[in-house]
Amino acid sequence: MKRSEINRLIDEAISFIDSHNFKIPQFAYWTPEIWEEKKESSREIKDNMLGWDITDFGCDDFAHRGLVVLTIRNGNQHDKKTYPKPYAEKLLISDEEQETPIHFHWSKMEDIINRGGGDLVVELWNSNAEEHKLDTPVTVSIDGTRHVFEAGEPVILHPGMSITLVQGMYHRFYAKKGTGKVLIGEVSAVNDDNIDNRFFENLPRFPHIEEDEKARYVLITEY
Repeated sequence: MKRSEINRLIDEAISFIDSHNFKIPQFAYWTPEIWEEKKESSREIKDNMLGWDITDFGCDDFAHRGLVVLTIRNGNQHDKKTYPKPYAEKLLISDEEQETPIHFHWSKMEDIINRGGGDLVVELWNSNAEEHKLDTPVTVSIDGTRHVFEAGEPVILHPGMSITLVQGMYHRFYAKKGTGKVLIGEVSAVNDDNIDNRFFENLPRFPHIEEDEKARYVLITEY
């Protein structure tokens, strides 16, 4: 991805989040210069990877395979004494038919919440001990109600709805065509994206960045 694209996407994300009257932490606005000034006092932010995370999953096609993420709060799996917080919260933005590829988490259990905008489509698969994707029916909780879906069946989450994804459950999601981009909430156990994503395809979690202009923001991989 180009740095100019990342700068633009974060600017657009801030505007989109604000349009839904969702207020985000001040560190989401910090420039590299402010990060440098606050490098000692912001240690928790850096250690727990709070902040912006823009990815095209190494596919160089962000419009079709990409995700904007802002991690708002998180604990630390590796230093629970210093950071005992057992939960995490993120905002994600997905555009129409912009896929977050099929993956699951070994450690993290999460609720995915449609906080506003269009409809969110989630597709689900069970996995086995060999981490194969199965064709068996998937049982899942949507807003506390039990549902059973066929493997890969599109599950539609309208604004306000949420779905609970357990460890080992393969999933992909995207905004439904014709409904607009979606502001997604994620509430989960503590998250470490360096080690807790099992992609069905062999995809990188973080992008390679081409520095075609000066960075206006700092990504979680750049602390």
